[in-house]
Amino acid sequence: MSDVAINQVLSQMRSMQALAQGQSVGAGSLGTEAVPSSQFSNLMTQSISDVNASMQESKALTSAFERGDPSVSLAEVMITAQKASLQFTGMTEVRNKLLNAYQEVMNMPV
Repeated sequence: MSDVAINQVLSQMRSMQALAQGQSVGAGSLGTEAVPSSQFSNLMTQSISDVNASMQESKALTSAFERGDPSVSLAEVMITAQKASLQFTGMTEVRNKLLNAYQEVMNMPV
């Protein structure tokens, strides 16, 4: 996931938190423009697809190395595996933050 995508997700989460706390959310207060929900949904879908593609690439390189493909080095396999692992961990953290925010909103008194 790119830095821009992460910043957009964090911006959206901050605006959701501010709305949940009853504060007004302006584009200037966040430092970036607020992302509309349809764009946020597309961003999340694209991010999940990117993580999946990275995991599949890592799996393919690992299989090629195990088969003895001379064009695949151990360093390349390890770097790709670490990148995929970091992306998956990051996506898991974003999911956990979103679930926590949802639970907070659901537990708020009406």
